[in-house]
Amino acid sequence: MDQQFNFHARICGKLLGDGCLIKQGNRQPRFQFMHRIEDVSWAQYCYERLQDFLPLSPPTYSKVADPRLSKRYSERYIVQSRTHPTITNLYATWYPEGEKVIPLEFLDSYLNEEALSWWYQDDGHLKIVNGTMKKIILSADSFTTFENNYLIQLLFKKFKLRFSLDGQNRLILYDQFQIIYFLKMISPWLSPAMTRKAAVVLPLKPIAKRTTVYLPSTINLRKPTAEINERLVKLYSLLCEEKKSVCLNTTFKEFEQLTLVDDVPTIGYQIVIQEPYCDLLARVRQQTGLSVSLLVEYCFLK
Repeated sequence: MDQQFNFHARICGKLLGDGCLIKQGNRQPRFQFMHRIEDVSWAQYCYERLQDFLPLSPPTYSKVADPRLSKRYSERYIVQSRTHPTITNLYATWYPEGEKVIPLEFLDSYLNEEALSWWYQDDGHLKIVNGTMKKIILSADSFTTFENNYLIQLLFKKFKLRFSLDGQNRLILYDQFQIIYFLKMISPWLSPAMTRKAAVVLPLKPIAKRTTVYLPSTINLRKPTAEINERLVKLYSLLCEEKKSVCLNTTFKEFEQLTLVDDVPTIGYQIVIQEPYCDLLARVRQQTGLSVSLLVEYCFLK
């Protein structure tokens, strides 16, 4: 992939996030972004990956009076450009009437995994409760509801991620399996300064030998314990070559359609899980967030 494309992907993520293009009167526009003092390493990371394409100043410390804060001021680092034809073109695309909009064709071309990673590191939040990743929030409340619904459709079209809109006009990802996949997908571009937004290892919860699984009523079992244990060997196909970790790319594709189906009539089966399948199911559930019932269902459809 050429360097110009990589640049436009990074700019795409930055302008979806904390980046902006500022224009004063009849002057040419400039590109700018700022981050709080704690995130100076992230500002430096972005600067280093954009400086070959735009005339940027390094991150510069700024102290601004703010009576709302107890210390009466805020501290930040600012990166700003000089004027440049590329910035003028970006301004015409992102600010056609002087206000930032979502440029549909631009995003369709350049919103890739790296762009998504930059956007997430700027405006994303990973909510963790008791060691469990509950949701990912992309703060897109500055965009219109129409624009955010377009972003939701585009994220599904490009990455099969099922975001929804909350009452604060933010994009939310709730499904734990999709959260894990999202964080895996953007991890190659995650700055060391943003480890607070990285995936956490879920606790390994043992699975009782005697348990209940719920399968679609279309799967009719006469001897559930025997038939289910016979099928569980198929879970090994989800593991990487070393057989210790789940291959998330493969697993996401395998479960893409399966996780889209809702409100299917099910039948509960009380079964006894044989070893080593208790451990295998526990490890796959830990690394994917998928339920035991869904993993068993996969084994019958594979």
